[in-house]
Amino acid sequence: MKLISKLKFVLTLHPKTIFLFIEAFLFLGWARILKKMPFAKVAPSLGDHMHETSLRYMEQNNERVKNISHAIHIMSKYTPWESQCLVKAIAGMKMLERRGIDSTLYLGTARDEDGKMIAHAWLRSGPYYISGAEGMGKFTVVSMFAKKKSKTQIEGESYE
Repeated sequence: MKLISKLKFVLTLHPKTIFLFIEAFLFLGWARILKKMPFAKVAPSLGDHMHETSLRYMEQNNERVKNISHAIHIMSKYTPWESQCLVKAIAGMKMLERRGIDSTLYLGTARDEDGKMIAHAWLRSGPYYISGAEGMGKFTVVSMFAKKKSKTQIEGESYE
């Protein structure tokens, strides 16, 4: 009965929302596959290493960024695979990239209460955090990847 009520709810959604949820689900799956691969092979596809994108607010992207973040968070709860911070960040980055929206993926490390090394990933576009913002303050950034719509826009650098 619960499944039928959820299906009815989904069918009441706007078709664009349904397609965004499907896209998020597919990119979460793709990101999970990438997570299983050696990171050295995946890293080049994540963008310019040790660069960040601008923190500038882009009003025209606000709604799309918010919708992508929302879709990633909702659909990550319904995947039959683990969809935690790195998977969400990669999926969000790829969804933003499809729309020509810049983003930066951050990787951080810290120690837990037992002194064990832990890792976290989060994704930012402009001043907004798409995924992983919870708890990011406890982590030291050890790597970052800027995904730009054009190489000439990396903050502080110019590529011709």
